[in-house]
Amino acid sequence: MREPIDFYFDFTSPYGYFMSEKIDALAARFGRQVRWHPVLLGMVFKTTRTEPPVSVPLKGDYVKRDFARMARWLEVPFELPATFPIATQAAARTYYWLHDQDCALARRFAHAAFQALFRDGRDISAPATVVDIAAGLGVDAQALSAALQTDAVKARLKAENEAAMARGVFGAPYVIVDGEPFWGVDRLAQIERWLETGGF
Repeated sequence: MREPIDFYFDFTSPYGYFMSEKIDALAARFGRQVRWHPVLLGMVFKTTRTEPPVSVPLKGDYVKRDFARMARWLEVPFELPATFPIATQAAARTYYWLHDQDCALARRFAHAAFQALFRDGRDISAPATVVDIAAGLGVDAQALSAALQTDAVKARLKAENEAAMARGVFGAPYVIVDGEPFWGVDRLAQIERWLETGGF
């Protein structure tokens, strides 16, 4: 059995959202599974001494245009939310809390959270919104709300972020296949070729 593919993303990344809509089906074509890892780009940017691309003069306008173009290219529904980028601690913590109980449910939550932000314009930086999304999937809202306040859940996300950076993750989406890193949804074709050939 080949090692699973690792997919690192931040819920505030449109490119991460686009990859989330494609990576599982691509991996399945080659008999591979995918491990999903939400991270916080804010912590990564502190380490790399960079800032969100949309905040960079000149580059920001291009990136916003590219979001829409990439969505059309990949045929993924997309609307840039009114408030962007946003903090995603609540969504990432929810993912890991759910993952420890039910991996498939955590994956459904991740899709629902991405779609709530980039299709419906919902503010997933708000814990109440995140809890509502999870409750729509049958999650106990009271239990989740309590869990999000615990030191253990907060520490889990911090540890996951540190582990990601230890593997070299500096942006999102970041996919590792058999030890080979690929940064960006525009690397999908390369990932496909790598899976087809076993490396190049």
